[in-house]
Amino acid sequence: MLSILGSVYAKIANLRNKLYEKGSLRSYPLGVRTISVGNITTGGTGKTPLVAYIASTLAERGEKVCILTRGYGRRNPKERVLVSDGKNILTDPQQTGDEPLELARRLRDKAVVVAEADRVAAAKWAKEKFGITAFVLDDGFQHRRAKRDVDIVCIDAANPFGNEKVLPAGILREPVENLRRADVIVLTRADLADDLKSLRQQIAALTTAPIFECRTRLDRIISLQDFQKGNAATEHSTSKKMFAFCGLGNPADFFRTVGEHFDLVGSKPFRDHHVYSQADIETIEGEAVAASAEALVITGKDAVKLSAAEFKLPCFVVCIGIELDDETAFLEML
Repeated sequence: MLSILGSVYAKIANLRNKLYEKGSLRSYPLGVRTISVGNITTGGTGKTPLVAYIASTLAERGEKVCILTRGYGRRNPKERVLVSDGKNILTDPQQTGDEPLELARRLRDKAVVVAEADRVAAAKWAKEKFGITAFVLDDGFQHRRAKRDVDIVCIDAANPFGNEKVLPAGILREPVENLRRADVIVLTRADLADDLKSLRQQIAALTTAPIFECRTRLDRIISLQDFQKGNAATEHSTSKKMFAFCGLGNPADFFRTVGEHFDLVGSKPFRDHHVYSQADIETIEGEAVAASAEALVITGKDAVKLSAAEFKLPCFVVCIGIELDDETAFLEML
């Protein structure tokens, strides 16, 4: 039954793409250089650190950058929310969703962040209000109404296409053959791939787009208190026994990264975009104490949702960055 539904979903996705290609459905230019970063699968692919890297790079080169995002999981998905005006964070995770707020914190003083389902309308508004010279579409591969100059697709090298079936039978948002419309492929978590050479060959058979390899790295670790105060430059060193928890699409990668740098004695995953209650925190701390942990460690995506939480154990936030195999060529493409 799931396979039948997946086949129907794939046909609908392909029909929609054909309507855009024929011009029956229209793509609207946003008026300035526009770079889309998206996925062809559901779940975490390490997209957010790449979005932050691209926006930061453009800002450092003098562009007035705006990130346009849908803001998954927010209270009112039809509402336009100005997450950050490029200097100040103006909202909370309930209004905007966790990932837009995380991007706003990462890119303080570097990018305007706007959450709205209609990214064409959001772009027009942001361009007039802030003088934007470059847009970055967060999760934009399927959002074809907004025309883009560069279409980047992130593929998780550790689990690129699942069972290669379309939702709900698999994790593909559309048939894998549609990678042909991508301008650039970025293989995230390339260091975790079982056979990177074969994966590159499989993708090269589908598209002529250049393929970049990307690896995550731990930039620094800061206390949750410093994170919440905006003191992101503060760095801590700790030899404490750590217990990690997170609500990510791919929690295993985060736990692996923490385990490579710290004494990780336990972990607890939650569903992607999980909203934490105080009862959750008490359960986590109970499991951490049982594992002889001395501190907790989380991601920035989790930290933005924990401003009201009360902890008995010290809590640290791991800041994740990326490394590209050919950064020079990637920057030339941007």
